[in-house]
Amino acid sequence: MNLISRLDTIVFLFYFVVVAGYGLWVYRRKKSANTSASHDYFLAEGSLTWWAIGASLIASNISAEQFIGMSGSGFRIGMAIAVYELMAAATLVIVAVFFMPVYLKNHIYTMPQFLEQRYGKAVATTMALFWLGLYVVVNLTSILYLGALAIGSVTGIGVLPCMLFLAVFAAIITLGGMKVIGYTDVIQVTCLVIGGLVTTWLALDLVAKLGNGHGALQGFSTLYNSTRDHFEMVLGRDNPNYMDLPGLSTLIGGMWIVNLNYWGCNQYITQRALGADLPTARKGLLFAAFLKLLMPVIVVMPGIAAFALDRSGVLGDAMRVGGELNPDRAYPTLLALLPSGLKGIAFAALTAAVVASLAGKANSIATIFTLDIYQKRLHPNVSEQKMVWVGRMTVVVSMLLAVLIAPLMGIDKKGGFQYIQEYTGFVSPGILAMFLLGFFWKKTTSSAAMFATVGGLVFSIILKFLPGMMDLSFLAPIGFAHDNGSGVYEIPFLDRMFIVFWLVVAGMVLLSTVFARGKVKG
Repeated sequence: MNLISRLDTIVFLFYFVVVAGYGLWVYRRKKSANTSASHDYFLAEGSLTWWAIGASLIASNISAEQFIGMSGSGFRIGMAIAVYELMAAATLVIVAVFFMPVYLKNHIYTMPQFLEQRYGKAVATTMALFWLGLYVVVNLTSILYLGALAIGSVTGIGVLPCMLFLAVFAAIITLGGMKVIGYTDVIQVTCLVIGGLVTTWLALDLVAKLGNGHGALQGFSTLYNSTRDHFEMVLGRDNPNYMDLPGLSTLIGGMWIVNLNYWGCNQYITQRALGADLPTARKGLLFAAFLKLLMPVIVVMPGIAAFALDRSGVLGDAMRVGGELNPDRAYPTLLALLPSGLKGIAFAALTAAVVASLAGKANSIATIFTLDIYQKRLHPNVSEQKMVWVGRMTVVVSMLLAVLIAPLMGIDKKGGFQYIQEYTGFVSPGILAMFLLGFFWKKTTSSAAMFATVGGLVFSIILKFLPGMMDLSFLAPIGFAHDNGSGVYEIPFLDRMFIVFWLVVAGMVLLSTVFARGKVKG
């Protein structure tokens, strides 16, 4: 059943026309001005302000996996899941101070370009192909699928039509290049912050009514008093969600691997700042860090509110699919409860988050393929105009692939956010080790970097499936293994990332010391 009223439709269409219209206007203006420089298209070189960079970073980061997946984790785990957001803010400061000067000093436009300068062509090409596969098969498809699932649950439209709509909408924005993405993201992030805060405010007001109160402040008090266990920030070993957030080791171990890799070594993120000068880039990253501090209120609090409302019976069977509880339905269910008009604002915020992330991810895919594969490996003498054309075609092809693959992906009972975090965590430790040693240890060799690429994945797979081959209970006293509830001791995936990171670092140091060969540039 369609839950969107005529007023909601008008509000949403206004948002759609403003964003899509602006994207088409900039695209046509650039076309008429014959501005076909590839760096202008892929990086908006020198044309993004610090506030546009910061807003674009957040708009690209806050997608369906945050609105849908993290709200679902808030429903299931509680406020502890907000550690991803809070530590991301701290990580952005580190990236601004230590990572960005290295990239800009060496005129880096893509992450594979840095790897080529530091380690050589073999490592750069391997990682370029790897990132393309990861971005299309895992990231782009998950954003598309979760976004379509949410929009379909609110509008009553099927998942496939919703995916097609989101893919086309994002493609319209992406075809204009990074400048269009950057400035439309300012509109997108404004929509998602306002719409997200509106949803949180009204969700808390609904909770207040459970205690015969009124208003968001009263609702927060009621929510805190009735769901204290959902406001624990560090989970104990007796918590059923300990495998997802393993206590204090979350704060000193794997969470740093997740964030440093995502915010410092990720084309999808760093691309926003690579076209700016250092002061502008740093201000943009710090502005993004400030906006990150709002995210627990916008994306986690609604999930906890939905938990309280579901437990009280207010939501009926809305949180269940086939009789089974589905935490990822928390945010869409709350949207359905909002008043007419406000629902349209919240719906626009959700769509803005999904479309901005799709556009940013597609642009990064196009950038890596065009600059690191097509130009350097296939057609070295390609013209600037042809490179822009190839980039646009790559956007279209990647969107089509995502639409075809997305219905086949399996998001397990962990929920969408945890699903993405765990499976990208198979490769994060190796990538981060490769970059950090490349930054700060001149003796690191290309063979060591190649080991990080393959070894990190191999170690992650071994530790993931080790519980099926041997008893890991001996690791329980030191906190690196935990009973999953069925008598089998497993390593929490954040701890697994921490262990793999240090194994890879040790291997790289050994290879660089014992086999001191390979291309090394300081």
